[in-house]
Amino acid sequence: MTIIRTSAVSERLTGHQFLSLHALESLVAVLPVRDENGMAKTIPFGGETRNLITSQARRRAERTLSREKANAGEGALAGYTMGIRTREWALLTSEALRGRGWEEQDALPVAKAVLEGVGLKFGDKERTRNLTKVLLFAPEDAGSKLAEFIDTHRDEIVSWTGEFEEARKVAETARAKGRKRPAKADEDTLPVELEETTGETGVPALPKAVRTAVLAALAPRDAIDIALYGRFLAEIADSPNVDGAVMTGPAFTVHAATQIDDFYSAADDSKIRRKANALDFLDAADDAGAGMTGYQSLVSGTFYRHAALDRVQLRVNLMAGGMSAGDADQAAIAAERQFVEAFIDAMPAAKKNTTASTGSLPKLILAFDGKRPFNYSAVFEEPIDEQADGGVSRAAAMRLLKHHRLVTRKRADIAGGRVLTYDLGIQDLLDELDAAGTLAATEADTAEELTAP
Repeated sequence: MTIIRTSAVSERLTGHQFLSLHALESLVAVLPVRDENGMAKTIPFGGETRNLITSQARRRAERTLSREKANAGEGALAGYTMGIRTREWALLTSEALRGRGWEEQDALPVAKAVLEGVGLKFGDKERTRNLTKVLLFAPEDAGSKLAEFIDTHRDEIVSWTGEFEEARKVAETARAKGRKRPAKADEDTLPVELEETTGETGVPALPKAVRTAVLAALAPRDAIDIALYGRFLAEIADSPNVDGAVMTGPAFTVHAATQIDDFYSAADDSKIRRKANALDFLDAADDAGAGMTGYQSLVSGTFYRHAALDRVQLRVNLMAGGMSAGDADQAAIAAERQFVEAFIDAMPAAKKNTTASTGSLPKLILAFDGKRPFNYSAVFEEPIDEQADGGVSRAAAMRLLKHHRLVTRKRADIAGGRVLTYDLGIQDLLDELDAAGTLAATEADTAEELTAP
């Protein structure tokens, strides 16, 4: 990794290693993310409570949007490999094995045993017994790759699985009796070769060639979104982790939080039908009232959010996954374009049907290059007062752009960048600043223009 970082990759990107993105977006009556009680999330900042959209919610929305577009053959990443984060790798591998002619009663136990053999653990309850205890982010074709190897080496792996299951039963029985090792009579039932490899539990180690194949299937390889967002997998010590190239800050309102507990009632169609056809008022009264009532938390406000892309780290990750320098550079350019598009278009999906929040567009996007990332959250420490400052989004845009002009004037490690708006009022502001010569950034008309040429 270090060798790649100090190569021509970093030299070519000197001065614009980091792409910093900033956005202002106004949302009305939405609930993009909830806490454990179903309420809107908040955070104190600048002496006021602000509405909050967590970085995890933003990252997932952006990652899944990019994956769906790529898998559909659309966008800059069409044709590239993408990843999937799931606990269902045993089920996916089993499904791929069944596609190769295996019976389900044979495929699933083998898939589980092989994954357990590399260190993954499965759930203890009936509904989780076929799910790993942790989410594992791996290329989408990892299950198929693993199934291909298992099928090719079927006899060896099925034989090992039988030994594995038998030895584990013996070990579990011993543990249940409070012993660290099986009794002598039980030891005699184990294959001789296991006595040399089992260790304290008596469970045979996964054959080296099989372990290598499993790690290769689950490795990040050329999955673009793993290179972008990173991966940490503590359960398999020798499986490579990936330092993400994307940094994402939580979104928060630039003013004091506003939210309501919205009372709702749901109608029972059958009751309404009976009431409409009732013969007298007594029958109608029996069917009065809503079918269900409750409350939901809704928020409104103008949010500031920030993300940054480390262009060097992205290329390092792609080359570590097996790409040549040229291929990594081409893939990184495509990934950057899709990253910017997802930053603009993606929205956490909570309550999307009852609030239409996923149809929102930011009012302002500011993008610029630098030797380091720049987070402008602190510019909104003093909350905007709508009564004193006028419209919140215009006041927030003015403050953000003035701050950016100040920073670019005082630092040499940052560029003026580009700015894009989808809002009439903000467009008027940009025109005013440009005419006065106080707009540090260059106006862009498309998302593609926000990235460096």
